[in-house]
Amino acid sequence: MISIFIAISTSFINSGFTSALIRKVDCTQKDYSTVFFYNLAVGICMYLVLYFSAGAISNFFNEPILKPIVRVVGIGLIINSLTLIQRTILIKNINFKLQAKISFFAALLSGITAIILAYQGFGVWALVVQTLSFSALTSLMLWLWNKWKPSLVFSKKSFRELFGFGSKLLISGLIDTTYNNIYYIIIGKYFSAADLGFYTRASGFKNLPTKSLMGVLSKVTYPVLASIQNDIPRLKTSYKRMIRTVMFINFVLMLGLGAISEPMIFTLIGEKWAPSVIYLQIMVFAGMMYPVHVLNLNMLQVQGRSDLFLKLEVLKKLLAIPTIIIGILWGIKFMLLGMVVNSQIAYIINSYWSGKKIGYSYREQVLDILPSFLIALTMAVLVFTLGKILPFSNPVNLIMMILSGAIFIFVTCELTRFRDYIYSKELIVEQVGKLIKKRKG
Repeated sequence: MISIFIAISTSFINSGFTSALIRKVDCTQKDYSTVFFYNLAVGICMYLVLYFSAGAISNFFNEPILKPIVRVVGIGLIINSLTLIQRTILIKNINFKLQAKISFFAALLSGITAIILAYQGFGVWALVVQTLSFSALTSLMLWLWNKWKPSLVFSKKSFRELFGFGSKLLISGLIDTTYNNIYYIIIGKYFSAADLGFYTRASGFKNLPTKSLMGVLSKVTYPVLASIQNDIPRLKTSYKRMIRTVMFINFVLMLGLGAISEPMIFTLIGEKWAPSVIYLQIMVFAGMMYPVHVLNLNMLQVQGRSDLFLKLEVLKKLLAIPTIIIGILWGIKFMLLGMVVNSQIAYIINSYWSGKKIGYSYREQVLDILPSFLIALTMAVLVFTLGKILPFSNPVNLIMMILSGAIFIFVTCELTRFRDYIYSKELIVEQVGKLIKKRKG
């Protein structure tokens, strides 16, 4: 229920400066320090806004416990504002290994803490502690392991230069954040807490593979594309390969997730969450296009078109208004179907403008990713059908369905020498080889 307020506050803190710094070739200590102090000041201001708004948020949802939760969780805004420059420098240097280590240890320690508190009967406060401890541990390790430190300087020139590009991304981010979280408010306000729980569970499962994949790839692809932004032929070649590879992986993950949704949900969280199954099965068709949205929008940023980025965000989000109205009038399932339609329309809009400069049209993109979609869809249909005839328990059915899907993809792609699969496999083998070589060394 409070996710939208935290997300919007985070967008204000970032303000598009991360993208602006990554895109700028010759960032100085003055640039980094200026943005650091801006982030910290905004983080403190946004926490104060949340602190004094907590009562109104609690009253809106008619949930008294939200008032103290908002005031405590909001502390994380200040903590996270301290680490944005540390993360930006690592992303700019394409140093994701250190980020991965820090995230792993922070997630492990905060997760263990939350589990202990949950077993001790702390309820929702276990999740609050998990959220804050993850932010605190991440911040601490970033400051210990990343050597950058701010200077006592704030440059108006640097601020104006970076904000000129980042301000449009700030507005775009606010619109996108509101859109992504508005459904929680609508369901929480017009439907029961149980309905919100079913939707949230389905959304969480849907986001796990997609946003985990794109959380890494968007950070990797943006600095890589930005480094070759002036070499159009090379930029197009790299961009095509990224889209083909990413969409092959995501189609397999998302359509496979939809196929195994029932035994997976029943096994992991119990049959009492059965209504989440149909929500998840619809949502995967909206989520499967998410990576290509991110890549297309990254291309607009690489091209320096933050103004066009903003215009497209406004246009796409206006299309969501009918979907929200449909949800209020006819129910959550119809709202989810509207999200699927919106996802396809947004893809058409994004791909047209992002590919215009480099000569990579919507039609060409579709032809590039269509084979991956057909292979993944065939796999999902076979796995779903298999799940309907298997006579075993849900955990056994789940394992057999996952194995059968993996075997189908492996055999089909190996026999046909499917190029997107081959490239993905070579990429993984290369990275594993480097890791093994480094450990032996």
